[in-house]
Amino acid sequence: MRANKAFLIIAHRLAILAYIAFALFPLFWLLKVAVTPNDLLYSEGIRLWPSRASLEHFDFVLRQSAFPVFFRNSLIVSGSTAVIVTILASLSGYALSRFRFRGKYWLVTLMLLTQMFPLVMLVAPIFKVLSPLGLTNSLTGLVVVYTAFNVPFATFLMQSFFDGVPKDLEEAAMIDGATQFVAFRQIILPLTLPGIAATLGFVFTAAWSELLFSLMLISGNAQATFPVGLLSFVSKFSVDFGQMMAAGVLALIPACLFFLLIQRYLVQGLTAGAVKG
Repeated sequence: MRANKAFLIIAHRLAILAYIAFALFPLFWLLKVAVTPNDLLYSEGIRLWPSRASLEHFDFVLRQSAFPVFFRNSLIVSGSTAVIVTILASLSGYALSRFRFRGKYWLVTLMLLTQMFPLVMLVAPIFKVLSPLGLTNSLTGLVVVYTAFNVPFATFLMQSFFDGVPKDLEEAAMIDGATQFVAFRQIILPLTLPGIAATLGFVFTAAWSELLFSLMLISGNAQATFPVGLLSFVSKFSVDFGQMMAAGVLALIPACLFFLLIQRYLVQGLTAGAVKG
């Protein structure tokens, strides 16, 4: 009996390690190609690590390419979108959770419908709307588009967190003289920090990795974001994989730092509501 139990435990641990290795292997290969010199990239064949590592690709990406501009633009767009969407989603999610009003069902239905259309079919209409406003080839235009597409899902996400907070807490605060907004700001919001962190992380990641709209709405390198900037390493007849992978490694840094900062709240947010009592 004990032998069977020990075997199951070992098998379980090995399965977890195998899954972790499978999930992290693409990142390892990304780093491996990034530090492989050009003269060894194809001559050595498939190896787990090059015989000679070099930072020449990182040096080129940081000093001789427009990657710092792409990096800055992505930070501006992703950070702005995450903050704006989280604020709007917090307010609208709270309203859907706490208030009953005419047209609420149709509003929720309309928000759900916006998530059903393929993004490709919306590129042309959005371009036609933004063009007269001067928002094409503009970071502001990207923030507007990303905000519009992320607010509905983020609203439902925040609503689920507000639904998990008892109404009695804010009712007790209002009995003591607090207004609805004060109760929301001082009592409800602190209790939903895990949800806010989860929403921030989701929206930041979605905006950081988005390619379609940034490719179609941006026409110059000065306003291009990181996903579009990666295409600059692809020429007509070749692809510079070393430089592209180096840029990819650098692009992982802000996302990793962002999730490292919010991980405490993010884990709580992802597990909140799993059990209701």
